[in-house]
Amino acid sequence: MLMLGALAALPASAQERGEPGEAIVAEMNRVRVDPRGYARELRAYRMRFEGKVVTLPGRDQRLLTDEGVAAVDEAIRFLERQPPLPRLLPSEIFARAARDHIRDQGGKGATGHRGSDGSTPGVRVERRGGKIYVAESITYGPERADDVVRQLIIDDAVPARGHRKMMFDPRWRHAGAACGTHRTYRRMCVIEFGETANGDIRPSPPRE
Repeated sequence: MLMLGALAALPASAQERGEPGEAIVAEMNRVRVDPRGYARELRAYRMRFEGKVVTLPGRDQRLLTDEGVAAVDEAIRFLERQPPLPRLLPSEIFARAARDHIRDQGGKGATGHRGSDGSTPGVRVERRGGKIYVAESITYGPERADDVVRQLIIDDAVPARGHRKMMFDPRWRHAGAACGTHRTYRRMCVIEFGETANGDIRPSPPRE
């Protein structure tokens, strides 16, 4: 996806006045607990398309997509079948690991899940005192929490819809996120998911 037109400064909406990473987790929780309600929002978003270009809600900024409304329609169908999930609980360890990756990539304009030293998401969480059993999503470009989450759910140009599947994976009970500047895309956000707040695996329930 490609942003068209001038990028506005980070908005001072109520959602974004706090830590941007916290706003992303809150927005993901809003969708997880009411996926059908979010499907209705995507139906309204769909009306903002002209061909493969969509005007983002609340501003004149436009986004050039790869799939156009086809990806939005597919996301709507998914959400209408998706049962509600528990809210993700915050993890400060994950948020710190996310900030580390932003500090590493942002100034270089790098992309991807591997750090400049070859580190993986699990290694970065481990360096912050956690365990390695985590999953990671990254966005480059979106500046608002609602734009970040919408992009992950629609997952335009990602045939397997892996970012969406990650957000709705019932294994994940905790999340931590962070956002920062990026030399090429101006903004990047990193989200870490885990079964526990420190990236360990949840213990199996005792057998009767």
